[in-house]
Amino acid sequence: MSDPRLPVLLYDGTCRLCNAAVFFLLQHDRQGLLHFAPLQSAPGQDFLRMRGLPTEDFDSLVYVRDWNRRADSPFLRRTDGALAAAAELGRPWSRLAVLRFVPAFLRDAVYRLVARTRRSLFGDYVPAPLPDPAWAGRFLAR
Repeated sequence: MSDPRLPVLLYDGTCRLCNAAVFFLLQHDRQGLLHFAPLQSAPGQDFLRMRGLPTEDFDSLVYVRDWNRRADSPFLRRTDGALAAAAELGRPWSRLAVLRFVPAFLRDAVYRLVARTRRSLFGDYVPAPLPDPAWAGRFLAR
């Protein structure tokens, strides 16, 4: 039986590093379970408002366990969200969950450092056609 959930990762759509992470997830998600939307998009902004999250903070990704039940579905931010998304990929990537033993305040400190410097290190994302056109259906918005 297939998984009826629709896990969604909300990410900074203007960040080159963030888009590279999304493409990595798309390449390694053999079941095609994960879906995506930029935080800046209408679905992303609607979710942030609905859940009382900042609508101008694009330095954090948000993993929504089930978009079909987004009003009450658990969501995770920063490293917890990234680890949850990796867990959806199955092995070997799901083994990254061992990093949950590192306290979140330490993991998230590194995450925040990368978030603050990512634009100077990697630049902005320049929209381009998807490497695989079949991925288009995995985006709620682009």
